[in-house]
Amino acid sequence: MLPIIMEVLSKLSIPLMLVGIISYGMSKNINVYESFVEGAADGFSTAIRIIPSFVAMLVAIGVFRESGAMDILIKIFTPIIKVFNIPGELVPMIFMRPLSGSGAQGILSELATNYGAESLLAQTAAVMMGSSETTFYVLAVYFGSISIKKQRHALAAGLIADLAGLISAVYITRLFFN
Repeated sequence: MLPIIMEVLSKLSIPLMLVGIISYGMSKNINVYESFVEGAADGFSTAIRIIPSFVAMLVAIGVFRESGAMDILIKIFTPIIKVFNIPGELVPMIFMRPLSGSGAQGILSELATNYGAESLLAQTAAVMMGSSETTFYVLAVYFGSISIKKQRHALAAGLIADLAGLISAVYITRLFFN
């Protein structure tokens, strides 16, 4: 019975949310369509403002990967990471996840293809995807959109949080799936 209820709720959630938003706006005498169009225009102008930061970040990631710098970092850090009993196959994910969501997704796909989607490595990589953030992307896009030049401790805090999430993902995945 519960699966049927969950399926019905999941199918109705978005339509009910839309009806709720429109109803709330109408109850407050807000022109919902006009507000939506204004928000879309603001979103478009924000997108235009962040394009330079976004392009710079994508170029930097491409240079980092294609220059071999990522491979060098992986070779340097693999022995250190193995001390913490983290499989060496996950090192590329640890370095890619803060840089690029699509790059990390590619690594996850590669692990699932090579070791099987049900393997501990693929499951760990999947949990890593959900327990960390594309920190450099977030900083480039969000700070770029509001023209913040001095990021202070945001990068360090983001990378520390990523590291905590990535390492926790390894141990929690082992706890649940091993």
